[in-house]
Amino acid sequence: MFKSFFLSRQWALWAWPGAALIFLGTWYQVQIDVQINDWFGGFYDVVQKALGKPGEVTIEEFFGFLLSFAKLAGTYVLVAVFLGFFTKHWVFRWRHAMNDFYMAHWSSLRSIEGASQRVQEDTKRFATIMESLGSNMMDSLMTLVAFLPILWTLSKKVAEVPILGAVDHALVYVAVLFALFGTVVLALVGIKLPGLEYNNQRVEAAYRKELVHAEDDPARGAEPVVKDLFSHVRSNYFRLFFHYMYFDVAKFTYLQFGVLVPYIALAPTVVAGAITLGVMQQIVRAFGRVEMSFQFLVRSWSTIVELISVYKRLRAFEATIGTITTSTAAADQKA
Repeated sequence: MFKSFFLSRQWALWAWPGAALIFLGTWYQVQIDVQINDWFGGFYDVVQKALGKPGEVTIEEFFGFLLSFAKLAGTYVLVAVFLGFFTKHWVFRWRHAMNDFYMAHWSSLRSIEGASQRVQEDTKRFATIMESLGSNMMDSLMTLVAFLPILWTLSKKVAEVPILGAVDHALVYVAVLFALFGTVVLALVGIKLPGLEYNNQRVEAAYRKELVHAEDDPARGAEPVVKDLFSHVRSNYFRLFFHYMYFDVAKFTYLQFGVLVPYIALAPTVVAGAITLGVMQQIVRAFGRVEMSFQFLVRSWSTIVELISVYKRLRAFEATIGTITTSTAAADQKA
């Protein structure tokens, strides 16, 4: 899955320079987001000023702020579109490298259960998941690096938060603790999901294999056999649905409550009138970015579960390649 792309001379010009370009593009997006966060602070201060003293802010100043946001947003859109386009090509090259490696060993692998599905379907799913999950993980890490110092600095304006009391840079600790709490809880709640996803792929592969053979062999695909295979698919899906149900209850409850966390933390400061509306918006947005970065595992757990199941299937596939290679080398030595 990795050596065929990152350690191959054939794909060297795509693998590492492409990864570097994606890294730089993601970092530039995060820097634009930082500028947008600063913009919100200035804009809401202007709004507060205009609402508090009529005529204090001119229409030109107001539209000037909107125009500056349009420039930032336009740049962000252009970078995001180009980066998304390039990332899709880069990940497909990764799938291409995996496909070439597996097909080079096809004569030895063709007899393995579900071999065609693993080469075609699993490599496609692996590439798709890595595109979304990898991009989100990189964005989360860079967002954390960019916004954590901002939240650290803005926290100086907050003298006290509920429960923790008067703690320096308290908002940072609130974001970290809340994210860690959610990650641990949801990891425990969803602990059975990876195994169920893996079993799901196995029963689906067995059912598909019987149907493929039935296309060419009239003796295959008998009704009792097909019903039995599909009953396994059905029972596994129903177990999966049940476990995802209580996992989703925990996940969405946690995320919805998380919307209120920064406002709860800011409550004493807001009531005391210690900050302006603009500063509050900067704090809330920075808090949200930091919290979301720490919540990467929480928000991506379903995708991670699917990736684990695909990874386990492809690792088992590659283990067969290694066994065959070792056996062939041993036979050659004896000869």
